[in-house]
Amino acid sequence: MSGGMGGGGVAEIFPEMVSIAMGDETTVLAAASTTVPLVTFNMPYGFTLEDVIVSAVAAPTGAALVTVDVHENGTTVLSTKVTIDATEKTSATAATPVVISDSALAVNSLIEIFVDQIDTDNTAAGLKIYLIGNQT
Repeated sequence: MSGGMGGGGVAEIFPEMVSIAMGDETTVLAAASTTVPLVTFNMPYGFTLEDVIVSAVAAPTGAALVTVDVHENGTTVLSTKVTIDATEKTSATAATPVVISDSALAVNSLIEIFVDQIDTDNTAAGLKIYLIGNQT
């Protein structure tokens, strides 16, 4: 998606995002699964993935971190999965940042969102995921 013209007549490119709610605002995550996705959808257009952020309405607590994975057509696109640290409400502040290993999401590809691990005290609720990048 192109934005306005910059000072030199060059089109600026602004990032966009696909945002998905992974449940309602108050129900805690029921269970983790690396085989059953919490959310699935087909990518509506080709997309270069630049960042993945997960947020929570109710922060996780305990030693185990909420851990989220993104798959395209059955294969993870993350070499380091997204985590939300205890008492935080976003992965943007995580001690270990997400690492994207496959940034090219194809048009109509099946995107699956997995919650690989829930927090120790099972308090996290209202999760949302944001796939940030640009259409290709």
